[in-house]
Amino acid sequence: MASSAPAPGEKAHAVCLPAAAQGHIIPMLDVAKMLHARGFHVTFVNTDYNHARLVRSRGPAAVAGVPGFRFATIPDGLPPSGDDVTQDIAALCRSTTETCLGPFRRLLADLDAGGPRVTCVVSDVVMDFSMEAARELGLPYVQLWTASAIGFLGYRHYRLLFARGLAPIKDVQQLTDEHLDTPVGDVPGLRGMRFRDFPSFIRSPAPDDYMLHFALGVTERAAGAAAVIVNTFDDLEGEAVAAMEALGLPKVYTVGPLPLLAPLKGPSSTISMSLWKPQEGCLPWLDGKDAGSVVYVNFGSITVMTNEQLVEFAWGLAKSGRHFLWIIRPDLVKGDTAVLPPEFSAGTAGRGLVASWCPQQEVLRHPAVGAFLTHSGWNSTLESMCGGVPVISWPFFADQQTNCRYQCTEWGVGVEIDGNVRRDAIADHITEVMEGESGKVMKKKAREWREKAVKATEPGGSSRRNFDELIRDVLAPSFHGNPSYSVPKYTSL
Repeated sequence: MASSAPAPGEKAHAVCLPAAAQGHIIPMLDVAKMLHARGFHVTFVNTDYNHARLVRSRGPAAVAGVPGFRFATIPDGLPPSGDDVTQDIAALCRSTTETCLGPFRRLLADLDAGGPRVTCVVSDVVMDFSMEAARELGLPYVQLWTASAIGFLGYRHYRLLFARGLAPIKDVQQLTDEHLDTPVGDVPGLRGMRFRDFPSFIRSPAPDDYMLHFALGVTERAAGAAAVIVNTFDDLEGEAVAAMEALGLPKVYTVGPLPLLAPLKGPSSTISMSLWKPQEGCLPWLDGKDAGSVVYVNFGSITVMTNEQLVEFAWGLAKSGRHFLWIIRPDLVKGDTAVLPPEFSAGTAGRGLVASWCPQQEVLRHPAVGAFLTHSGWNSTLESMCGGVPVISWPFFADQQTNCRYQCTEWGVGVEIDGNVRRDAIADHITEVMEGESGKVMKKKAREWREKAVKATEPGGSSRRNFDELIRDVLAPSFHGNPSYSVPKYTSL
């Protein structure tokens, strides 16, 4: 199907399939925009649940598309829900794996019937049921790994931990600091690792834990793709990317940071996929603050905490004496509504702003932001580097532990908060990062990484070259050099 020569004037048609979580949708949307800017027709596939959330948060225009860029949906297999919350990750991964192949096959057939014909599929690694559908149709199939390269290696090397008897653990009582701090040396592509620095699913005492084996399975099956693209850049994770290829993966293309590479102009550049409606007023509030004076606090789209931990963070911010912008999602507190002490609100009036969501990339590039209290999700990690902002890390789950380790040691841009959240420690970390000697070093390193990230995405930079090669060699080789196929002028990245 995809092997036939393109007809005169025909465009390549990429079907982009993100995993059904905010942190996966954002990077896939950037890739889709980049393909659209290079002349591809794009179909972006959300789940029915997330499509409905987008309409509720941003209105029907959010999914109306633009010429050459349209939206489609498939069911996720979970019971219908009208809630605006992050779905249970394990249940979602199991359901999409077990139920989505059929609907995705039918979608590809419908797209072909209605035209233009599908010529390639770009899928999140997590949605690898799509590999079978693409293979059946002879379509070039590329996977996007939305997390870090070091995180990928952390999952792939779970078997190494099994072989060394470090996992699976017998029960949660085994997760003492002594066990968590066990050095794990000679891990190809990773440096200075301890047991606690591997993605958190390895801490499960259940030998058949679903997420542990799911993460291991999808990273091992990625070898079946024609190529894997990673939202990173060579200076940051070149060693880890080489180790990924050494594990038997096909060509791995670094194409990040995607926020810097995605087009700023053109019809699709204004498309936004935030599942929460950003609260107005955050950026104007920052405009009135001195450079580097604000602590930005956001634990991402999945992290949950207890109300006791929320209160400790609150009093830590209060004790620091700093201005702060704190994002508290409606579902941040597990099984409850987030309630801040009235005394905290009264005591920080005038120097703090609490919002439900914000445009994070713009916030982290705002000169008023001097530190980022974060969960160290990969999007947040890269966005803080793009803004040149040092971090105070409280990793929650998955690869966030691995990212945190590298932020605090290899990359020199952050400090970690102990898992036992205590207000005094939070205040001390904020003070140190904002005005201490080690904080000055972190700020300098963060600025240096920002410069390297910009260089990678500029014309001639490694990430930009890699994206060009991905299109030429994998996604649209039959279109390359075809005189009837031209890229509109506005599509220059």
